[in-house]
Amino acid sequence: MKIRNLLPAVRSGKEQEIDHPFYSLQREMNSLFDNFFRGFDISPRGFYEGDLGGFSPSIDVKENEKEFIIKAEIPGVEEKDVEVTVSNDSVTIKGEKKEEKEDKDKNYYYMERSYGSFHRVIPLATEVESGKAQASFKNGVIDIKIPKSQTAQSKGVKIPIKTG
Repeated sequence: MKIRNLLPAVRSGKEQEIDHPFYSLQREMNSLFDNFFRGFDISPRGFYEGDLGGFSPSIDVKENEKEFIIKAEIPGVEEKDVEVTVSNDSVTIKGEKKEEKEDKDKNYYYMERSYGSFHRVIPLATEVESGKAQASFKNGVIDIKIPKSQTAQSKGVKIPIKTG
C-alpha cells in the first residue's frame, strides 16, 4: 500500500467522497479543527468546505412501527427562518441564522453582524405519508413526526426462532 493512498484527496476544495475508514477519520479531524479555530477568524486548512459561518444542527432520529420522529436543535433561529420539506424517502431541514449586536455610547459605536445557513437531509429507510407529516417549534427545537405508509408498516413479519 502506498503512503499516498492514506492522504486525503482534494478536488475543487472538497474532499473526495470515498467510504473508507481513513477518510472518515480525516473528515472528523478536519471538522474538529475547523470548529476549534472558527472563533479565532482563521482557517487552519484554508477553507470551511464552502460553508463560511454556517453550522450544522444536532439531529435525533427515532423510528417505531408507525412513524419517524425527528428532533433538531437550532438555537438562535426563529420559526420563520426554518423550512421543512418531506418527500417519500427523505426530510430536508434548512434555515438561516441571523444575529446583529449594536452598542452605542457617546464616544464609540460598535456593530457586529453574523449570518449562517444550514441544510440537512435525513434519508428515511421506508416510504412515508408526507402529506400527514407534522412539525412543531418551541425554544429552538423543532419536532417532526412523519407517519409511515400502510405498505411500509405491513412489510415486516416477525418469525419465531426455534432452538434445537
